[in-house]
Amino acid sequence: MRIIGLTGGIGSGKTTVAMMFSELGIPVYIADVEAKALTNRSKVIRRKLIELLGPEAYSNAAVNSSFVAEKIFNDPELLQQVNKIIHPKVAAHFKRWLKKQDSPYVIKEAAILFENGGYKQCDKSILVTAPLGLRMKRLLARDKSSKREIEARMANQWSDSKKKKLADIIIENIDLEDTQKQVNEIHKELSRSR
Repeated sequence: MRIIGLTGGIGSGKTTVAMMFSELGIPVYIADVEAKALTNRSKVIRRKLIELLGPEAYSNAAVNSSFVAEKIFNDPELLQQVNKIIHPKVAAHFKRWLKKQDSPYVIKEAAILFENGGYKQCDKSILVTAPLGLRMKRLLARDKSSKREIEARMANQWSDSKKKKLADIIIENIDLEDTQKQVNEIHKELSRSR
């Protein structure tokens, strides 16, 4: 079974694209969602994050996302330390999930697929892009974050131009109908070439 990595900058629409593949019957693993679930469940992650960030990292037995985000997105070194705590657990969880799938391919959606080298474990990679202004507009409408907070998160991700050098397939996500057509074509190709 082939692993297709799916990534894109924040607000590019990578989760929307992942759901389009899911609607075509393809198993989709969304690394950020699983990371958050593991961060809430794992006692090891909890202990290490509290050691690193302090007791405010958790509130009512759940990760305090706004506190953690504020700390790590303005401190690249701290972000790297948090990633070293969480990413190995997510990788192990993905391997267990993958064994249960029965499909010509699976989609592994990860925000920092290229940045953390995760693309090397994929057979192909798809990059979802959108103009920066459109991404910002989407994020301001979707998130409860300020423009400054969004810009800080964007600054921790590689530019689309850098990611394009590593991507096997690029989806330009400006218009949903056109994006769906691109996904359908990619799905046909991936389903044919086993």
